[in-house]
Amino acid sequence: MVTCPLCNADLDIEEDELDEGEEFTCDECGGNVRVASVGPLELEEAAEDEDEDDDDFLDDDDEDEEEEEESYDEDEDDKY
Repeated sequence: MVTCPLCNADLDIEEDELDEGEEFTCDECGGNVRVASVGPLELEEAAEDEDEDDDDFLDDDDEDEEEEEESYDEDEDDKY
């Protein structure tokens, strides 16, 4: 029987159908689980992709500041 490494719930998955690196979600806790090894079978919490999270939190103020810096640099070039 395969169990979730996060909540220890029994998972309805056949061990011989799992491949190393495969990721899935636990139905009980909703956690992301990754197959670390198939021989012997080892499951671990899947790391979240931080690059995607960083893009989600970029707010409009950060974009405005970048645009202001670029336009400031262009104005400085015009003075010389």
